[in-house]
Amino acid sequence: MSAPVISIAEMRAWEQATWATGQTDAEVIRRVGTQVARVARRLTRDGERILILAGNGHNGDDARAAKEFLSDREVELIELLVPDTDLLKVETALREGPALIIDGIFGIGLNRPLAESWQKIIAAVNAARIPVLAIDMPSGLNADTGESFGTAIEAAVTLTVGAPKTGLLAASAAALVGRLEVADDVGLIPCPHESELNFTQSEDFGKFPPARPVAGHKGSFGHAHIIAGSFGFHGAAVLAARGAQRAQPGLVTVLTQEAVYVPVAAQLQSVMVNVWQPAAKWPESNSALLVGPGLAALEIADQLRAPLRHWWRDYPHPLIVDASAFHMLAAEPFAKNFTRVLTPHPGEAARLLNSTTPKVQADRVAALRGISKKFGGCWVVLKGHQTLVGRCEGKIFINSSGNPHLAQGGSGDLLAGFIAGLLAQPALQSEAEETLRYAVWQHGAAADKLSAQRSNWTIEDLAEEIGNAR
Repeated sequence: MSAPVISIAEMRAWEQATWATGQTDAEVIRRVGTQVARVARRLTRDGERILILAGNGHNGDDARAAKEFLSDREVELIELLVPDTDLLKVETALREGPALIIDGIFGIGLNRPLAESWQKIIAAVNAARIPVLAIDMPSGLNADTGESFGTAIEAAVTLTVGAPKTGLLAASAAALVGRLEVADDVGLIPCPHESELNFTQSEDFGKFPPARPVAGHKGSFGHAHIIAGSFGFHGAAVLAARGAQRAQPGLVTVLTQEAVYVPVAAQLQSVMVNVWQPAAKWPESNSALLVGPGLAALEIADQLRAPLRHWWRDYPHPLIVDASAFHMLAAEPFAKNFTRVLTPHPGEAARLLNSTTPKVQADRVAALRGISKKFGGCWVVLKGHQTLVGRCEGKIFINSSGNPHLAQGGSGDLLAGFIAGLLAQPALQSEAEETLRYAVWQHGAAADKLSAQRSNWTIEDLAEEIGNAR
């Protein structure tokens, strides 16, 4: 299940409620240790050296517990109790070149500026440029605000216990937290807290999408239409179509500009390709529409502005607006039973709000809420690090998958097409929230799988992999 984003006080209350059931902190620590060891093994190879830095609190206990489950690695444990004298031990261990450092120095209990001696230890770890696995929080980070207490560990991966803390998701913390993962099977009772923000996890989609009916046919799974592509940007139409194909609707049709019909059609086989005609009528099989990828030619805006605004108000099926089509929209309402989706990256979000990219990035939740409210309460997929999915009201979901290699041209076109292909299917249209979350998670999970295999994959590779994560 998705995990609520909670505060330090809520985490402490959760722990106390757990102890009241008879569960012991020793058992929870043991379980956290197994989870830390599992991630550490994933980040290293058999026989590689791991350096564990353990403080004197429960965070250190978690780190010490992990050592028991790392018998297939060479492990050095340094107990950090007297920082003035422990610095030399750390520097010596770092010179040995471990493959991974497990950070168990400080946890969420830290509430004061770090002494200079602790800052020197953290600075030495960061200067070594060795991957760090932080337990619960990167040491030195404020778990509520995401600000540092003078300095903080720069982690490659943070394995937070139970549920993400608010500070881990602050914009100021992104470079310190690295990839955020949740150790949720550690013996705590089910989380008693709810939150506006919720962290999506792979387990959320164990039974989604639902199995297809055995007697299904093309007509059972919808017909996605994609208006995309212009001179110099025909590849966006192709990638959007391939994304839609991977979602497996019954049919996919691309409507593109006459100037790029040939290169678009030549790259697609099972996708139907036609020239966009403003007066054309939708076939009865039409069940979702994507507008935007690669529509960069200026004359297209004149052709599409009025139709797109009409569709926004009156088109009865899911409508997804992406990329160049954003500036053609007007802030108009639509019927409550209609599904409308905007998929901006931060720069596009800033333009939709007449704001700036830094302001959007400083408060991504507020940006998502503002865009949704401006455009009638539509769904918003605010792309970027930890992509957000939500509307002006209700829960917002933070995506857990993906990595910086998604920052390639065409990545968003592929995602938009995948969303359209999913929402074209009648069985998924009533589950728009889960469908959007699933699409975003699959997009990131495919990137994670590719990055585990090779470091120089392309968006064409992503088009082959998207939708295959389990």
